[in-house]
Amino acid sequence: MAARLPRAAAEGDPAAPSALRWPTLALLSWAACFAVWRLLGPGWPAALVASGLGLLFACLHAQTWRRLIVAGGFPLALLATGTDLPAWIWLVPLAVLLLAYPRRGWTDAPLFPTPHDALMALPERVKLHDGARVLDAGCGLGDGLVALRRAYPGVRPTGIEYSGFLWLLARLRCPWAEIARGDLWAQSWRDADLVYLFQRPESMPRALDKARAELRPGSWLASLDFPLPGQPVFAQLDTGTRHQLYVYRARDLQG
Repeated sequence: MAARLPRAAAEGDPAAPSALRWPTLALLSWAACFAVWRLLGPGWPAALVASGLGLLFACLHAQTWRRLIVAGGFPLALLATGTDLPAWIWLVPLAVLLLAYPRRGWTDAPLFPTPHDALMALPERVKLHDGARVLDAGCGLGDGLVALRRAYPGVRPTGIEYSGFLWLLARLRCPWAEIARGDLWAQSWRDADLVYLFQRPESMPRALDKARAELRPGSWLASLDFPLPGQPVFAQLDTGTRHQLYVYRARDLQG
């Protein structure tokens, strides 16, 4: 039955029902595993059946990291509960998760930091004047801001982050940057000379729509790992890491 769910739901497409978006589907998968384990056991045969169910749910996801999280969540939790930990201890990581990654931001990228040297090749293809405004849209803990500052020491780094917890940490970590707390999709990109994104595949059509609507003709967009759908790439750069950087000129974006 799980394999018949639509691909959009499996990958967390914003068009999918909210109950099926990431990480809701992961939470539902783990809850189903625990329910099966309690219904059939508890015991190691029930644990094997429930773990197998988790593997089936993991197949719903296109990204390897999501598959690993869904498949490994129940076995790891079961191993941990085999110790003498009180039941309420599971509320602690859940509270931290909700604090750092509020429900409103579930359709955005998870917390994956930008390698600090990943953007060093960008100035060779994109020339920015001193004082140019570069925007890390969804800056998390500020690693993208650090990478932008290393690549362009003379620019004006700015960021947007929805999570209040991550916003505060990023401000403490990057006092030289202007970091606003807000929705990267609601706040304007019109003043940016370059917008940097490290989102996820499902977010890129929305990023394309916003870039076409708001970026000035002389501005740029750089996306780590995930290209804009159906758009001509100005440059695809090797970052010296496992990541690829896709660079776009705003005036070349097709509508």
